[in-house]
Formats: sequence, structure tokens, C-alpha cells
Amino acid sequence: MIVEALTPGEAHALPGPLLTELTALYASNRVFHELSGDFPDPADIRPEQVAAALADELAQPGTEVLLARSEGRLVGIAVTLATHPDPARPDPWIGLLMVDARSHRGGHGSRLAAFVEDRFRAAGRTGLCLAVLENNPRALAFWTSLGYRETDRRRDLAHGRPCVVLRKAL
Repeated sequence: MIVEALTPGEAHALPGPLLTELTALYASNRVFHELSGDFPDPADIRPEQVAAALADELAQPGTEVLLARSEGRLVGIAVTLATHPDPARPDPWIGLLMVDARSHRGGHGSRLAAFVEDRFRAAGRTGLCLAVLENNPRALAFWTSLGYRETDRRRDLAHGRPCVVLRKAL
């Protein structure tokens, strides 16, 4: 698997083929989007919606979008934050890790998570956090299988959805 950072310039004008790939990846995860409510119609995710979502992510200071490819095909995306917007939480965060649904259970999610962990570990960070929607037991099982442990339950900052906050020591 090859992982590359999406450059901020690309986020404002994603090349057509990349936007098509990203839209397909997002659209493949209909069940997640039904749980999250991030898109008005999870059965009809549009390229302009994906472009706007990524632009919003990259507008936040310290955000990085990582694209994972396997055999030339886009199989995953990770959005990381160098620090959480809440100053009481100094650890970096995984804001999103999504694997193309056609590739679920192929190890891409675990490898992409390990890549993110290794990057923050190499930067001297000692922990990594994320939040899982309470209504997403599959995601909770995935993250706990990777060694993440619950530290809190709270509502997310953007939409007020109930979440489980997880942390892993690096």
C-alpha cells in the first residue's frame, strides 16, 4: 500500500479523476454515512459534496489528508489533526479513516492506521485519539482491536452526535 498526502492546493481544485475516485470511495460507505448524517443523501453522494467536505477539513490548521492506494487503486483515506480543537486534548487525532467498502476486511484499514500511528510516533507524539459514533459498533470493534481504549464519552464538536473517545499510547 502506498500512502500520499493530499496537498492543500489540490483540495481547492481536485483533479477530475481523483475527485471521481474519492467520490466512489465515499459512496461505497453508504452505511457509515447513514449513521453519521454527514451527507444529505447517503445513496447519492456527489463529487461537489466530497470536494467541499475535504476543503472544509483542510481549512482547519494542522489537518492532513492521506490517500492510500493498493495496486494503483484508491482504497482508503485518513484525515488527521495535529491537535484537537479542544486545548485540553493535546494529542493528535484521526478525524476520519475510511476504506473503500469493496476492500473491507482486506487489511487496508489496519495498515493505514499503522501508517498514521508511525508518522505521529516519528514526530515524537506519545498518543493518538479519535472519536467513534456510539451508533457504530463495527468501528468501535475495529479500533479496539488495534489497541485503542475508551477514555471518554461526549458529543462531537461539529454536530453534537454521541461519541466514544478512544486513545492509544504510541
